[in-house]
Amino acid sequence: MMKIGIISDTHGCVETWRKVYENYFKDAALILHAGDVLYHGPRNLILPEYNPKALIEELNGCPVPMVTAAGNCDAEVDAMVLNQPILSPYAYVMIEGKRIVINHGHLLDEEAIWQTAGCMQAVLFITGHTHVASLKKQEGIIWLNPGSPVSGLSKREDKKGTFAIIEDNRVFVMEVNTGEIILSDVMG
Repeated sequence: MMKIGIISDTHGCVETWRKVYENYFKDAALILHAGDVLYHGPRNLILPEYNPKALIEELNGCPVPMVTAAGNCDAEVDAMVLNQPILSPYAYVMIEGKRIVINHGHLLDEEAIWQTAGCMQAVLFITGHTHVASLKKQEGIIWLNPGSPVSGLSKREDKKGTFAIIEDNRVFVMEVNTGEIILSDVMG
């Protein structure tokens, strides 16, 4: 399977986006974003790197195609300034016969995620929202949350920013600064 970058909860943090893109995504064939792209959100700190205008320029100039599901902090105005659409509430892609479904996850509990993934015949179901990376597998379906790449917004105990990559039919959750693989599993 081609290399696919997976990210969520960038919340307007342009420096983190640049780091992830330059170090991990620039050779990807596709980027999947699970929402909360530009706005910091009312419960998050406004970090020094928060610069949605600069992130808009970066995303609009990104040569790698991107598929984005709407998060709870994404608004109509965000879709107006980005070249790629923000799809709501679900986005999905078929890659090499495998259905990948993306939803921000803020309205779904775990039972609903597994049920929806099964109904949509997903091999991979991606959510975000929690800012904590997770990777679970059940009956051949992987449920992935790449967490937030922004260490200042991470809700992990160690505050590490995370993202994910699909490559060679494997899903990897990685730490932004070191590239350390935190979680991985085989698709299918």
